Amino acid sequence: MTGRPSEYKVVLVVRGELRLTAGKAAVQVAHGAVMLYQLAERRHGAALEAWLRGGQKKIAVVAPTLADLEELQRQARARGIPTVFVEDAGLTEVPPGTRTVLGLGPAPEAEVDRVSGSLPLL
Repeated sequence: MTGRPSEYKVVLVVRGELRLTAGKAAVQVAHGAVMLYQLAERRHGAALEAWLRGGQKKIAVVAPTLADLEELQRQARARGIPTVFVEDAGLTEVPPGTRTVLGLGPAPEAEVDRVSGSLPLL
């Protein structure tokens, strides 16, 4: 133990089976990041402050299917990690209401990694 406070992190998990274009995936990840920030402002102020002080660490990864995202959400919630789902408006690549991204955090990096650490980078 180094004596340093826990580092906080945000993970944005893209739904791989949708095969979103790079631009669409980037926008969906951005939506997820904003949604997590808004949630943290309302309900997780201490975690938000720790994440902001630590440089706003974030990462984008891919999970194969919606079922995988739902399982990750269950695991995260069981650990007390904030979660949001991004549901697309359906104006471009996918139908309205399609869940495209799962956002996790901000939360202690070690906890988030226990849920999403095995997923490949976007």
